[in-house]
Amino acid sequence: MRVPTIYLETTIFNFPFAEDSPHFQAETRQLFAEIKEGKFRPFTSEYVIQEIEVTKNTEKLKKMKSLILDHNVTVLQASEETKRLSDVYITAGIIPEKFSTDALHIAATTIAGLDYIISLNFKHIVKHKTIIETEIVNAREGYKRVFIHTPAEVINHD
Repeated sequence: MRVPTIYLETTIFNFPFAEDSPHFQAETRQLFAEIKEGKFRPFTSEYVIQEIEVTKNTEKLKKMKSLILDHNVTVLQASEETKRLSDVYITAGIIPEKFSTDALHIAATTIAGLDYIISLNFKHIVKHKTIIETEIVNAREGYKRVFIHTPAEVINHD
């Protein structure tokens, strides 16, 4: 059976340590447990690394980086193709230019041909408009559909 490929957006590295959000904390921890079990092939990108690097709490930063190493998360490199597609999302009004990194996450997932982007960013990524409109753009641009989900939507499923 084929193992699904997932892109872990920045929020997924934050919530395992979010004591103030026990529900999301439990779901992201479960996701990482299932990654360890081999249920998913995890990916992230240089864009995520850049975002987590600004974490001021050095202990939390160390823990977030450990998640990447301890779970053998493949880090996708930045590319011109990713930048071009993210610009298409922004020009189409799917993602505001001010939040261009969110467009880069979706584009990186798309360009890499991954199955899912997993996020808890409800403002710009896990949002009905974003899901529908990126699917339309991806089809028009010749890319396959990327499923956008929260950890809860993919954990505990075979």
